[in-house]
Amino acid sequence: MKLLQASSAALVGMALCSALYAYQRTADFGFGDDAETNIKAEFYWSRLSYTAAVGSSFAGGYGGYGGNGGYGWGRSWSRDYPKADRQVLLAMKRLTRIQGRSTEQVVDLDSDKIFDYPWIYAVQVQTWSFTDEEAKRLREYLLKGGFLMVDDFHGTADWEDFMNGMRQVFPDRPIEDLDNKDEIFHVLYDLDERMQIPGERYIQTHRTYEKDGYVPKWRAIRDDKGRIIVAICHNMHLGDAWEWADDPEYPEPFASMAFRVALNYIVYGMTH
Repeated sequence: MKLLQASSAALVGMALCSALYAYQRTADFGFGDDAETNIKAEFYWSRLSYTAAVGSSFAGGYGGYGGNGGYGWGRSWSRDYPKADRQVLLAMKRLTRIQGRSTEQVVDLDSDKIFDYPWIYAVQVQTWSFTDEEAKRLREYLLKGGFLMVDDFHGTADWEDFMNGMRQVFPDRPIEDLDNKDEIFHVLYDLDERMQIPGERYIQTHRTYEKDGYVPKWRAIRDDKGRIIVAICHNMHLGDAWEWADDPEYPEPFASMAFRVALNYIVYGMTH
């Protein structure tokens, strides 16, 4: 564990030296690489596509090309996609022995295909909305062993909007603040000391927070057996840290921590 921690920053750096090249070779700016769609692997990175709530700034329309090699799509679910996702997969390949598919998978709640992918990442979740059927399917997915990581929403108003959707899925299940001793912070790396992970705006503003989200919140929802089924990264933007990790102006400590968190969450989701 300690040797792994000591060498992790250097290994992440080595991995990301070739990240942009690997991304340019594989990215098709769509819903994954068709050449790898049917490849069997131990792990599949899945991103949740959802309908933005009416009245949100992302409720419909496309914005086109996003920042730093990402593809904006003009929809909240696709922020930093697909580059951020593929940077995590590249780091996972270099830093673990997990045999993961090198491209991502987009999933939605309109069909039972979501049950084929037991680990999901979702962003800008203050804008999500669900029909009753979609909320039911997500609830079943999580209680049957699925794992959801949410990221990139900030402040009091975003939290309340996020909870509007989350209460549809779990009306009565409590949300808790994670303790440093929680197993999810120790399955691969020991993450007792964590910092607020900012988006790329930090390069211009040198602020780690957005809106009134001054304090990072590491939270979770558990099932009846105590397993974390929803890992909540509030007042942070790990996706930007992954996407901009190969930019020399984005601070390495933020990028390294973001990758460590992702890998811990992946290992936890695969083993619990």
